[in-house]
Amino acid sequence: MSFSTLQSDQSVTITLPDGSQRKFDHPVTVADIAANIGAGLAKAALAGKVNDRLVDTSFVVSEDARVSIVTDKDPAALEVIRHSAAHLLAQAVKALFPSAQVTIGPVIENGFYYDFAFGRPFTPEDLVRIEEKMLELSKADLVVTRNVLTRNEAIAFFRGIGEEYKAKIIEDIPETDTLTTYQQGDFIDLCRGPHVPSTGKIKAFKLMKVAGAYWRGDSNNEMLQRIYGTAWTDKKSLDEYVTNLEEAEKRDHRFIGKNLDLFHMQEEAPGMVFWHPNGWAIYQEIKKYIGERIAEYGYQEVATPQLVDATLWKKSGHWDMFHENMFTVDADSDRCYVVKPMNCPCHVQIFKQGLKSYRDLPVRLAEFGCVHRNEPSGTVQGLMRVRQFVQDDAHIFCTEDQVQEEATHFIRQLLEIYRDFGFTDVIVKLSTRPEKRVGTDELWDKSERALGEALRNAGLAYEIFPGEGAFYGPKIEFSLKDCLNRVWQCGTLQLDYSQPARLDAYYIAEDSTKKVPVMLHRAILGSLERFIGVLLEHYAGKLPLWLAPTQAVIMNITDRQAKYCEEIANLFKKHGIRVKSDLRNEKIGFKIREHTLQHAPYLLVVGDREVDMRAVSVRTQQGQDLGNMPIQECIDFMKSEIARRSRTN
Repeated sequence: MSFSTLQSDQSVTITLPDGSQRKFDHPVTVADIAANIGAGLAKAALAGKVNDRLVDTSFVVSEDARVSIVTDKDPAALEVIRHSAAHLLAQAVKALFPSAQVTIGPVIENGFYYDFAFGRPFTPEDLVRIEEKMLELSKADLVVTRNVLTRNEAIAFFRGIGEEYKAKIIEDIPETDTLTTYQQGDFIDLCRGPHVPSTGKIKAFKLMKVAGAYWRGDSNNEMLQRIYGTAWTDKKSLDEYVTNLEEAEKRDHRFIGKNLDLFHMQEEAPGMVFWHPNGWAIYQEIKKYIGERIAEYGYQEVATPQLVDATLWKKSGHWDMFHENMFTVDADSDRCYVVKPMNCPCHVQIFKQGLKSYRDLPVRLAEFGCVHRNEPSGTVQGLMRVRQFVQDDAHIFCTEDQVQEEATHFIRQLLEIYRDFGFTDVIVKLSTRPEKRVGTDELWDKSERALGEALRNAGLAYEIFPGEGAFYGPKIEFSLKDCLNRVWQCGTLQLDYSQPARLDAYYIAEDSTKKVPVMLHRAILGSLERFIGVLLEHYAGKLPLWLAPTQAVIMNITDRQAKYCEEIANLFKKHGIRVKSDLRNEKIGFKIREHTLQHAPYLLVVGDREVDMRAVSVRTQQGQDLGNMPIQECIDFMKSEIARRSRTN
């Protein structure tokens, strides 16, 4: 749209991100503002932000506003590109398969999908053709235009072109709503937008797979076909993503778990883990380490029952918010027990035993609490989503004046522990009050301010996620970025004024009155099961020495060294080093290759020379030959490496 078509007596002042201002004597589009700044920016513009709202470049700014131009350098560009790529996919499918009906096509993490109703399954060959057609439509650089329709006009239009699913979607929209469509070439789709100004801006994309999806997510409805794709601002980013996906497949913790004999799962216990000795060694090492660290920070470890009467969960508020995800046991007609889905109400019961003074606070109670949640079967996935899991859970009962110090201490401890596991890139989010919640707005205001202040005091940048808090209080989420740049949400810190009050917890304040303590819910790893899954994928099964289930394998060259190997294996074990002996009648090269594939950090080879010297020949998993070491020197060396953990990684 040109300046001439927007002539008006209304002047507009545009404030740019650098604080500079541009004045126009009439309303202007975002595209016009970009052109006014420079031809290069106009060409690169994908969308705009007007008072922080993401809009099309055709959006008309008719009053004073803050405006920024979104190019492929802006993080917001990906959402616009992926949304537009979904439309490009739908246009390509309709061009190749005119009888296919379109439904919805949203942006998802790292990409997009579109659901289609079609008479036969799409094949891999179809995906190739569709992607080729998308490339053709992209090169055509079709202009994308936005149009406004009433609800009834939209229903009539889509029903008129045979798009019954789209018409049904619109029928559920209130009659008073104004709807928008976007057109590129002869393809028109219902959408809120925003979208790129032309299809030529969608340059780096790839279709990934086809899957089934029920219409409106209801298994009683017809099955549709969902085509998944990914889109990026440039080919380099796309190639990097595809490479990382291929690498992620190799690192799938389920395959690693099978290959290293760590764990398995089976139908008789869906979503629950059978730990094998190797996997349990990793589990126990992590639990031992976390136990040592929380003791340093003044936590007292406790244990609470697995079955608790439903009345406690109703009083705490969990029943109303969470009961569909609880496993229950009806003992008789009068009592219903809940298989513990979380630990917090039980920790309040421990706090309530015995009178507490303000001098006793803070009280820090920690538990490796085994909990059960009735997750839908379709969401269960290896160690990453299970029904039975153990949390490194703790609750801090403190005064209001102690909240900042406790939160700061926890954040510092969390970051130290993540570093020991080899994670230094931590993403922080502050999730605020959800629609379904307990407690007054005043308490929520106070809680959200307190957590925000704690993060600022810790010097951490964070993003706010509105409406994502727990029902009893806001929370900070700590997510780890792994070696493939995947993000895993692990730690949490939640501030709760409501639950202690609901469960009648109090302490005696300095003025001798009863006061309700503030309760901080915190976890560092989250679920031990899930965290182990993350570790296995991050390290591709090649765990750091201190976590490896077998830290060294002692191998003989001939039977003459067998007795010596057993002797030194026992000596290593007495020093707390996890070793095993391989005394099979196999060539030493075969043994080395096999245990290298099993990711044993150190391979200790023993021949006649090593027996005579009371030594071992030391090789690393990477194939480095460290030469002969006397037994005690090798033990001291390994113990030193184990003690250093991942701090030097």
